[in-house]
Amino acid sequence: MRPAFSVVVFTTLAGAGQGLFLAVYAADLLSRRSVAGESAVLFIAAGAALAAGLAVLGLAASFFHLGHPERAWRAAAMWRTSWLSREVIVLPLFIALCAAYALATQQGWAGGAWLGAAALLACTALFVCTAMIYMCLRFLQEWASPLTMVNFVLLGAASGCTLAVALSAWLAPQWLATYSTAAILLTLAALAARAASLARNARLRPKSSLQSAIGVKSGRIRQMAMGFTAGSFNTREFFHGASPQKLLAVKWVFLLLVFVLPVLLVAAGALFRSTALMVLAFPVQ
Repeated sequence: MRPAFSVVVFTTLAGAGQGLFLAVYAADLLSRRSVAGESAVLFIAAGAALAAGLAVLGLAASFFHLGHPERAWRAAAMWRTSWLSREVIVLPLFIALCAAYALATQQGWAGGAWLGAAALLACTALFVCTAMIYMCLRFLQEWASPLTMVNFVLLGAASGCTLAVALSAWLAPQWLATYSTAAILLTLAALAARAASLARNARLRPKSSLQSAIGVKSGRIRQMAMGFTAGSFNTREFFHGASPQKLLAVKWVFLLLVFVLPVLLVAAGALFRSTALMVLAFPVQ
């Protein structure tokens, strides 16, 4: 596929925001067993606010690939049948609940726990909606797999937890070791899931051919033209146009930057007590 860069930015930022929310909400649940200190409250509130901010930036980025941004509201009209419409509805809901949860935590309001639980449901629903946009496309075999859902959740959780490492180094050092360990484990789990997807995709074979497309069994069919005078939506959007060498390079670069380097940076930061290395892991990832 040839995705719009704004879609890549949206998916990355929104996923990181969801993962960060999950990280701080887990800290909130654990801290409720004991008296949470001022640093813990500040960390949870700041983390939830940052998660909402990342989701807002992702939402803003998504407008850049719309032909008519002023009609964006219509994207929610098909919520009964479209996963994209459901995502359009759930994303602002997640942002609002996450922001309200951050404010309630910072102010010490009694309803903070309920807002956190509601934001957790919205976060989960957003993961499902975003993944299903791709997973439901059966004609794209690479996406039509449960691994697509697993990858969305694990990549979001890993990047969010890696950001939580940097945030805890600044606001809540008592949780730094916990988040460092969690970030490494989640990133390795995401690597395993992504490797499983790559292995599965490498075994896929086309379900159609020139012969099956036109109903002729001859083995001497050769396509002379693509059938359009100037291309079409499918020929522009569903083929990347990159060479096999470039695709191979992209695959190894993203495996290095998304998985290997962040794990090494977080581990080295914990080993040498270097906050800079831990903070660097998130933008690299």
